[in-house]
Amino acid sequence: MKKSENLPPLSPAEIDPVDLPENAFRELAADEEYRPVMHPAREYPEVTPYSLTMGLLLAVIFSAAAAYLGLKVGQVFEAAIPIAIIAVGLSARLKKKNALGQNIIIQSIGACSGVIVAGTIFTLPALYILKDTHPEITVNFLEVFLSSLFGGILGILFFIPFRKYFVKDMHGKYPFPEATATTQVLISGQSAGTGGQAKLLVIASLIGGVYDYIVATFGWWTEAVTTTAYSWGQAIADKFKFVFSCNTGAAVLGLGYIVGLKYAFVIFAGSIFVWWIIIPLMGTYGAPEIAAMSPDAIFSEYARMIGIGGIAMAGIIGIVKSSGIIAQAVGLAARELKGAQSEGKTPRWQTDISMKHIAYFTFITLIGVLLFFWFGVIHTFWQALIAWLVVTVIAFLFTTVAANAIAIVGSNPVSGMTLMTLIIASGVFVAIGLNGTSGIVAAMVLGGVVCTALSMAGGFVTDLKIGYWLGSTPKKQETWKFLGTLVSAATVGGVMLMLNKVYGFTGPQAMDAPQANAMAKVIEPMMMGGSTPWMLYIVGAILALILNWLGIPALAFCLGMFLPLHLNTPMLVGGLVSYFVNHSSKDAAICKIRNDRGTLIASGLIAGGALFGVFAAITIFCGVPVPKNGGEFRPQILGLVAYAALIAFLYMASKKTGKA
Repeated sequence: MKKSENLPPLSPAEIDPVDLPENAFRELAADEEYRPVMHPAREYPEVTPYSLTMGLLLAVIFSAAAAYLGLKVGQVFEAAIPIAIIAVGLSARLKKKNALGQNIIIQSIGACSGVIVAGTIFTLPALYILKDTHPEITVNFLEVFLSSLFGGILGILFFIPFRKYFVKDMHGKYPFPEATATTQVLISGQSAGTGGQAKLLVIASLIGGVYDYIVATFGWWTEAVTTTAYSWGQAIADKFKFVFSCNTGAAVLGLGYIVGLKYAFVIFAGSIFVWWIIIPLMGTYGAPEIAAMSPDAIFSEYARMIGIGGIAMAGIIGIVKSSGIIAQAVGLAARELKGAQSEGKTPRWQTDISMKHIAYFTFITLIGVLLFFWFGVIHTFWQALIAWLVVTVIAFLFTTVAANAIAIVGSNPVSGMTLMTLIIASGVFVAIGLNGTSGIVAAMVLGGVVCTALSMAGGFVTDLKIGYWLGSTPKKQETWKFLGTLVSAATVGGVMLMLNKVYGFTGPQAMDAPQANAMAKVIEPMMMGGSTPWMLYIVGAILALILNWLGIPALAFCLGMFLPLHLNTPMLVGGLVSYFVNHSSKDAAICKIRNDRGTLIASGLIAGGALFGVFAAITIFCGVPVPKNGGEFRPQILGLVAYAALIAFLYMASKKTGKA
C-alpha cells in the first residue's frame, strides 16, 4: 500500500479498517460524505498476477457450472457471492496482506460468468429448439461466442457513463441486495479471526447454505409450500384458478430482508394482482381453452405477458425520467472528445475509464457488431444496418432499466426485456422482408446480443457498488471486466455446444432451457406467420402508466407481475421481518444496531444459499436425481416448520444485540 505525500498520519483502524462505515447503507445528510473502507488517499494492491489468475479461473469454472444449471432448471445462480466467498477463503489461507482490493478484482472478473451465461442461455438455445422443426437453421460456435462477447462489451461500455449516478449520487436510496451481501462477505475477510461480524456471517452462511442444500439435493421438505399440494387446494385451483405458494429457501428470505418492506410489498402487490385477480378472471370468464388450463399455464401463456408489457413501459418511463442523466453522460463524452478537462483532480476511488476512450471503444465495438450482422448473420447490408440500429438503441436505452431493477430488488428482468426486444425486432424484420428461418436466426442472434448487454449492465452495477462501498478503483474494475467477458463468452459458447451434443434441447432427455423455449414460442409465429398477444402487452403498458401517475414504483410492481408467485411471497416475508426488527425497540439507535445485524445475517443466508446452490448443482451433475418432493402432508408440513424456524432464527438473531 503506497502512501501519498503531504497527508496526515492515519491510525491503524483508518489504514486497515475491519468494518463498513456507519453511513454505508443510509442516505447521507446534505453536508455528509461517504468514506470507503480502503482510504481514498492511499494506493492498494488490486490488479496483481494472483487476482487476475484467480478471477479468470473462477470465471471459467462458474461459467460452465451456471450454464449447466441454467439450461437444466432455468435458474442461473448469482456467481458474485460464491466467488467472493472463495476469494476471501483463499486469501486467508494464503495469508495475503492487503487482500481486500485483490478480492474485489477477483469477484468482479469472476462474476462475468453469471451475467454472460444468463444472456446466452436465455436466447440462443432457441435456435437448436427451432432447428428441430426447421432443419435449415444452422448454429455454430462463432455465432454464439460473438453474440455473447459483443453483448457483454456493449453492456460494460454503455453502463460506465452511469456509474457515478447509480453508485454515488443514489447512495442509500436503493437497497442493492446482492451487492450488500457480497460486500459483507468481502469485508468479513478483513476481520477474519477476530470473531464478531465475520463469525456471525459464517454461521448465517452455513445455516442458509445447508438449509438450501438439503432442499435442493435431497428434498427432505418441499421447496415451495402451495395450496395445490392438497386435494382441497387443487379443487379450488381447478374451479376458481386461485393458488397460494411460497418458496421456503433461505436465500430468497434474506433477499427480502435486504430489499425491505416498501419494495417487497410493491412487488408482492404486483404478483397477487396477476395471481389473485387476472388469472381467476381469465380462468372463469375467458375462452374455454383458457378455462381448461391450470393457473400456472394461464400465467405462463397469458397473464405473464401483461407483466412483460408493463416492464417495457416502466422501462420507457424510466428512460424518460433518466433523460437528463443520459444527456449528461453523452455531453460529458462530447466535451472530453473536444479536449475539455474536468475541473480538479478526481479521487482514486472515483476514477473511471475516460469518456474519450469509452467513446472510441464503443465506436469500434459497434462497427464490429455491424460487420458481424452483415457477414455472419444477415448477409444483406441494409437489413444488417437496421438490425444494428435496433440493437444499439434498445441496449443503450434499457441499460438504466436493468441497473434500476438490480439496485431495487436484485433481480434483472432480462428475459422479459429480451422478449419485448424480439417482438419489436421481429416486427421490423418482417416489415423489411427479413422473415422465415433467416429472420428467426437474425432475431435470435440480435436478442442474444441485447440480452447479454442488459444482463451485463445489471451485473456490473453490483460490482461497481461493491467497489464504491469498499473503496476500489473503478477504472481497474472496468478495464479488466473486458477480459472476464472474453473468457466467459468463450466458455459458455463451448459448454452450450457440448450440452447440445450430449443432451440436446428437444426430446425426452433434453435440457429444459425454459427461457429459450419461451423465446422460440414467441419468435416462430411472428417470423412464420402467426398471432402475437399485442392486447396483453398494451394492457400491461397502460397499467404501468397508471401506476406511475399514482406514484407507485411501476418497475417493481411489474416485476412482481412477471415473476412467479412463489418467489415474490418470501420477498414480502423477509420485508416484514426487516420491518419488525426495525421497530423492535422505542430506542432508534438500538433499532439501527439490530437492523444492521439483521442485514449481516440476511447477507449470510444469501451467500450460503448461493454457494451451496453450486454444490447442489455439482451433486446433481454427479448423478444424484433431482428430488420430486410433494404430497399432502409430510413435505409440506415439514416445509412450513423448517421455514418458520428459519424466520425465527433471522428475527431472534437480529434482536440479540441491544436492549429492549
